[in-house]
Amino acid sequence: MLFSGWDSLFRTLVVGVLAYVALVVFLRMSGKRTLSKMNAFDLVVTVALGSTLATILLAKDVALAEGLLAFALLIGLQFAVTWSSVRVRWVRRLATGEPQMLLYCGKFLSAPLVKARVTEDEIRAAVRSTGIDSLEKVRAVVLETDGSFSVVLSGEKGSKEGGNGSSLVGVDGPGDVRKSASES
Repeated sequence: MLFSGWDSLFRTLVVGVLAYVALVVFLRMSGKRTLSKMNAFDLVVTVALGSTLATILLAKDVALAEGLLAFALLIGLQFAVTWSSVRVRWVRRLATGEPQMLLYCGKFLSAPLVKARVTEDEIRAAVRSTGIDSLEKVRAVVLETDGSFSVVLSGEKGSKEGGNGSSLVGVDGPGDVRKSASES
């Protein structure tokens, strides 16, 4: 069907403008964290908001008030989870997980690679994308909670690039990494 009538077009126009304005207001009230993509949970909320907006616009059996309630519910739940995760460690672990070290001091960590379902080739690609030509130059590759890879360079002690590894604190990896980084 190419055209179902002017009424449906007018409804889409009016409801679309009102839903869009309401979503913008809700997002401004809830803060920048609502649409961040810091982890998989944030991505799910962002996609759910987009899906809800599309449903409000196109489904004639969904009233604007119901759609606005859905926006408020999603944003409210996201706010509650992020507020709690900042304050309670087990909520943070439940909602976001922990970053996982996959390569340490140029060596692949087999068990974490299998657990994370990541191949050595994917690690090499992440290292290449940062412009590094050798795994020996890499102190660590970490699979972050948002699914991205972080590549941490090795550094000589005393050089400007050298560091104490404090960025690796809290990363699930070899025990000596957490210990040595937190003692420094």
